[in-house]
Parts: sequence; C-alpha cells; structure tokens
Amino acid sequence: MTDYYFQELFADRIGGSNYGKSNEIYKFEKIKRAKRQAIKDFPDRPLIDFGIGENDAMADENVRKIMAHEINQPENRGYADNGCFEFKEAVAGFMERNFHVRLDPVTEINHAIGSKPALAMLPYLFINPGDVTLLTVPGYPVAGTHTQYCGGSVYHLPLIEENQFFPDFKSVPEDILNKTKLLVLNYPNSPTGQIATVEFYETVIELAKKYKFVVVQDAAHIMLTFRDAPLSFLQVSGARDVGVEVHSLSKGWNMIGWRMGWVCGNERIVHAFADVKDNYDSGQFLAIQKSAIAALDDPETPKEVNRKYYRRLEKLVATLRPFGFECEVPGGTYFLYVKSPKGVVNGVKFANAEEACQYLIREHSICTVPWDNAGPFLRFSVTYVAPDEPAEDELMFQLSERLGQIAFEF
Repeated sequence: MTDYYFQELFADRIGGSNYGKSNEIYKFEKIKRAKRQAIKDFPDRPLIDFGIGENDAMADENVRKIMAHEINQPENRGYADNGCFEFKEAVAGFMERNFHVRLDPVTEINHAIGSKPALAMLPYLFINPGDVTLLTVPGYPVAGTHTQYCGGSVYHLPLIEENQFFPDFKSVPEDILNKTKLLVLNYPNSPTGQIATVEFYETVIELAKKYKFVVVQDAAHIMLTFRDAPLSFLQVSGARDVGVEVHSLSKGWNMIGWRMGWVCGNERIVHAFADVKDNYDSGQFLAIQKSAIAALDDPETPKEVNRKYYRRLEKLVATLRPFGFECEVPGGTYFLYVKSPKGVVNGVKFANAEEACQYLIREHSICTVPWDNAGPFLRFSVTYVAPDEPAEDELMFQLSERLGQIAFEF
C-alpha cells in the first residue's frame, strides 16, 4: 500500500499514522466474506440469513403516499435545521398516548436524522478529555466511539445472563463513577432482548443523582416490546431530571433507511443537543418529517410489526430448542440471543461464538451474528425476507433440516 504524505497526519482517534494498515477484519466483514464463499461453493443450497438487522418490509403504504405528495411541495425544498414544529407536536402526542409522558414540543423534543447520529452527537454535549462514558456490552458502540473522539474513555458494563442482562453497577469502581459523565442504556436491549423495569430505572436515576452523570436511554426497539406494555424511561419519576431518551421510527414502523428519530426529555439537554446538531447537519428533509407524522399518528402499524416479529420469534424458538439451544421468546427486539455451542460431537470445537458462526455459514449456509463481549452468544434476527407465513414456515423447515445434520455440544 502506498504511503501518502498525509499518512502521518491521520488523527490518533482513527489510528494515527497506522490508519488503513491494520490487517484486522471487522466481524461483520468476516460474515459477509463467509456468506459470499458459501454461496459460491454451494449454489444450490440457499443461504438462511439470520444476520440481517433491519426490517424486511416497506413502510406503510399511506406513509409512502404522503411522502410521494410531500416531495412535490415547494415549501419542503429548504433546510429543515432543527425540525418542523408539526413533527415535534406529533412526537409529543405519541409520547402522551403511549407512555403518558407529557412533553413540551418546543423545548423538550428535537428531531434527529435517525437515532445513530443522535447517539453520536450526545457525547459532545458533556465529554471532555478524561471523562468517562458507561456503556453496556454487548451493545451499540456509537456513543462510546464518539466519547473517545472527544478524549474521554469508555467503561464497559457486561450484560451477563446471571444478572438477567442488566448492568451490575456495584461492580463499577468508585473512581470510575466519580469521573462518569454519561451512562448509555438500551432497553429493550439489543441484542439480549431484555426489557427494563421501573425498579431498574429508579436505581439508575438514584445513581445518576448521586454521582452527577447524565443518562441516555436508547429506545430504538421500544415498540417491539412483547411481555409487558412498552416502558419509557421518562415515565419513571425523576428521569427527566437526569437525562433524555432517543427514539427511532426504523424498527417499529418499517422505516429503515428513512433516517428519522428524535431526542426527548430534559429541556436543557435537548437544547444543548440542538446547538450541537446545528453544527452537524441542516435537518432531515421536510417531506420525510411530514411523512413521519403520519406514521406516528397511526397506532396500527407498530402493532402489526410487533405481532409479526413476535410470531417469527415463537417459530424460531420452537425450531431451535430440539437441537439443544436454550432459548425463549425475549422481552423485546426482533433478536434472539442464545448461548453459542461449544462444538460438534466427535468433531470441530469452537473457541468462541465467532468460530461457531463461521462454521454454520461455511458448512450449512446458516448465517447468525456472533457476540463474544460477555460470553459466547449467537444472535439470530427474525428480519429475514419472507412475504407471508407459509414462507416463514418453509424457512423454519429448511433450518430444522440443516440443524438435524449437526450434533452440537453445549
């Protein structure tokens, strides 16, 4: 690889002078390569792909019709900046109807171009060099990455089965808590599927007040809550004093790719987010914001999405159990997080979940996502492409046929 004069100029946050020279391959790239190889080697064996983490259906037809209309309206042609009032008003209505949380649309809500940019920006509100962000693992790393970009550090909170996939705050050293500026949570949790409780959030709020840090709750999967009614962090007394919640229309409304979300909660934090956002983007296209209003005002779509993925999770659990996988339908999300097998009877052994994942793709054209951050687990996503229930059943039959060829050791 050619060394350009600017090789020495790359910032330390992305690897400095060694940027682009690492031979390390990101796990999702390894999965892509293994999938391509399996398709090449076994063209007559269709890939069963549980690795896709995005909805397999399009947004509701009415939302798409409104989008088609709004893109032709001249008043939508300009910059949206920090969003249109109508969208914030729709968010306020949604939050009150679904969670009994009353928010001021002017001061306590701001739109975001999806939840990912929001989580990337929020550390810039608080993190100085030397500050700490508490981040659960396994989990979404974006807020941690940008904490490090700001000169801060990340302290990982492992989500383990023994703690029901909740963080163990008692294990965090006092000196870390004293340097903590942010705690980033995600419930319903991706990928474990755990859902939060009022008691858990009360503990978080008490801890935040004691150690004076801010809570960011990522609620991207909140409409995919199965066991109980969806719970917003902001429903719990005191939550608005210590933090904000980040929402997305991607999962619950089949609006993957539309890039539409919001930050809501504490007025001062929302205002600071808007100030930082002003220096990052010029707002989401107004036609998308107005289409999103229709989505938020429609209570049926998230119910339909919820029923669909719950049904698929039930089918997947029923298919996996006979082959030794210990699993049950999770409390939320469209992911099933299961202990990885240790190997195959009288055959190959797996040192970690990544090796198990590679084996399943290579030998049986079954794609999952490995997680080894807090023990070896495989993540199955039920967002595979299937147009109807018979197609779902056929895919489960194919999965059962292939797993029947393997004698796993757990």
